[in-house]
Amino acid sequence: MPLLPLAILSSLIALVCAAFLLVHAFRRSVGTGVMVLLIPCYALFYAFSQFEHRHKGLIVAGFVSCTVLAAVFLGLGAHSLTALTARVPPPGF
Repeated sequence: MPLLPLAILSSLIALVCAAFLLVHAFRRSVGTGVMVLLIPCYALFYAFSQFEHRHKGLIVAGFVSCTVLAAVFLGLGAHSLTALTARVPPPGF
């Protein structure tokens, strides 16, 4: 199964979850919204400590897990593409 489409799907899910976090942060204050937008570690801190939503568990879990999955799928996909292009032809050719 190709890994790059899975990476794109995971990235889109993480993006939707991040949009929920970002909208909530900007409603709280502009400074908090800018910090969540520009500082990745603060976005994670904000998600666990200050984010209040009816479905907080699903949104935070989707954000964290899909971000990690997208990174893993992109890394494995890039590694498999590199392995395919770097094959040495058999001797005699």
